[in-house]
Amino acid sequence: MAEPSAPPTAPRAVASERDALLATKLNVPGSRPGLVPRPRLSERLDEGLRRGPVLVCAPAGYGKTVLLAEWAQRGQVPAAWLSLDSGDNDPARFWRHAVAALDRVRPGIGGRVGPLLGPSAPPSFEPLLTALINELAAGPGGEVLLVLDDYHAIGSQPVHASVGFMLEHRPPGLHMALASRSDPPLALARLRARGQLTELRAADLRFTAGEATAAGPGIVEPLTGRELEVLELLASGRSNQAIASQLVVSLDTVKKHVGHVLAKLGAANRTEAVARARQLGPIP
Repeated sequence: MAEPSAPPTAPRAVASERDALLATKLNVPGSRPGLVPRPRLSERLDEGLRRGPVLVCAPAGYGKTVLLAEWAQRGQVPAAWLSLDSGDNDPARFWRHAVAALDRVRPGIGGRVGPLLGPSAPPSFEPLLTALINELAAGPGGEVLLVLDDYHAIGSQPVHASVGFMLEHRPPGLHMALASRSDPPLALARLRARGQLTELRAADLRFTAGEATAAGPGIVEPLTGRELEVLELLASGRSNQAIASQLVVSLDTVKKHVGHVLAKLGAANRTEAVARARQLGPIP
């Protein structure tokens, strides 16, 4: 006797759940009122886009997501955005989301290559990636930017291998940008040697004195570079002792910097200082 088929409502229910999940991961983060423009970084990203992949790599609190979101929203190239989390270590889930993100800027691509993911994970993702690359190369939609945010959440070697395959064989119209707290285990050295990799690091992301001044009257006096470092570490939840250890300075020196940060932001405590800085733009 044939196996009974699933009730017709089951696939629709699964699709509905998937759509709700995708909606939370594929939206470019919104802009905050009063955010300080950072044209020097946007220009570097624009220049890098013409050469190859972009990597924005810095610890938490350095504004990686904010920078890429503003750039993606204002850029000339349509952006497909994917916010990653630990669940995306499943390669099928990762590429299901990535294809859905690309489908937003290249409508129809999901319907053509998505079935290769199947109802169960395929034994190899190379056929999917080959089909996706061919679709992007042959499609009439022009250039597209794929942003993979929070890539540090990925620890799966199969996912790294598949992303590496995409980087190595990406068609001319596909641009890729990754944001991560640490260097991803991809072929970065090879990309550097070819002059194809653009990298923005913590030193690049720190506010300059001019950017701190541009944050407006909410900052009583511009923060120094060291004070910005301390503020970013405060925002990440570090204690004074942890900040002292990371910056290799004395605890008294950290306390002095914290006092200066509070005074310049017009804040009564570190929680208020971080909230004030997030409102004004120096940190995300």
